[in-house]
Amino acid sequence: MKRQILLIAFLSAMVLTASAQKKYNVYGIGFYNVENLFDTCHDVGKNDYDFTPSGSYKWNDLKYKRKLHNMAYALADLGTDMLPGIGCAVIGMSEVENAHALDDLVAQPELAARGYKYAHIEGPDRRGVDCAMLYNPKLFTLRDVVLVPYKPELEKDSAFYTRGFLTVTGTLADETISVIVCHWPSRFSGSFYRECAGRQVKAVKDSLLRVDPLRKVIVMGDMNDDPQNRSMAVELSAKPTIAEVTDDDMFNPWWKILDSGTGTLSYNGSWNLFDQIVLSPRLLDRTGTKDYSGLTYLKCQIQQRSYLIQQEGNYKGGPKRTTASGVWLDGYSDHLPTIVYLIKEKK
Repeated sequence: MKRQILLIAFLSAMVLTASAQKKYNVYGIGFYNVENLFDTCHDVGKNDYDFTPSGSYKWNDLKYKRKLHNMAYALADLGTDMLPGIGCAVIGMSEVENAHALDDLVAQPELAARGYKYAHIEGPDRRGVDCAMLYNPKLFTLRDVVLVPYKPELEKDSAFYTRGFLTVTGTLADETISVIVCHWPSRFSGSFYRECAGRQVKAVKDSLLRVDPLRKVIVMGDMNDDPQNRSMAVELSAKPTIAEVTDDDMFNPWWKILDSGTGTLSYNGSWNLFDQIVLSPRLLDRTGTKDYSGLTYLKCQIQQRSYLIQQEGNYKGGPKRTTASGVWLDGYSDHLPTIVYLIKEKK
């Protein structure tokens, strides 16, 4: 019996040693509402006059260049807690004005050093803000970009134009992955319109999986709702725990983060968590075996850096904005960025 116990212990040690010798790659997937990344020129047909030199923000070359620098610095910093010097493979963004602003952004030294490129399609938003996606071509190979329009579901809203759903498909770690970047209707519009967005994004996700059931889908964006709101929890069917996720659902890791008392934007001292990244079932370890032979969710993180936080004044403790109450703060955004990390065993 003693020899049998010793043999079992020896074999267990061998398994643990073999497991310890496995090597893994980790990939960062980020999202950031970059708060009004406008150039200084008027775009015909857009209500962007505030962001011109004569507009209410006196948006001149100095402010624009500082905004570009600040955004590039923060975007390059995303994911570096786990991936120093590498950062995120993919970063979705909202509130980007146009391709010109994106050209200027990826030309900033912090992003140019990693060779970031972008995916973007001009959308119908009357204020002129779009969604876009940065990607590192050394890690992510772009295959397809589609802007799926937001469709008004009430006849009276036929002239309601807002951001569509930027759907980007490519290859990450030799796997097909689709990223749907969103900026859902504002809270001024009412919850019905965000619930419509949730239904429509779920339909996009489902259509992608019908074409290729093996692909992995990530929905990210400024949802203008928290994880427990109906648009996310019911219409998109994004569940708070992996155990609750069925084949038709998604996993939303941000419920517990908000429940712990932190978020991505602050109003009157209270936090909301509008900036979410949710995952289709094939990105989850639903069996608990920690089999990372395919891309698998590892953890999530709100990027909280001291330079992103207002240190004084009325907004102390909240995100350091570009402007507040008409005053230019030379800040970053009124939102904090979010990240999920994916892991995969090296072959």
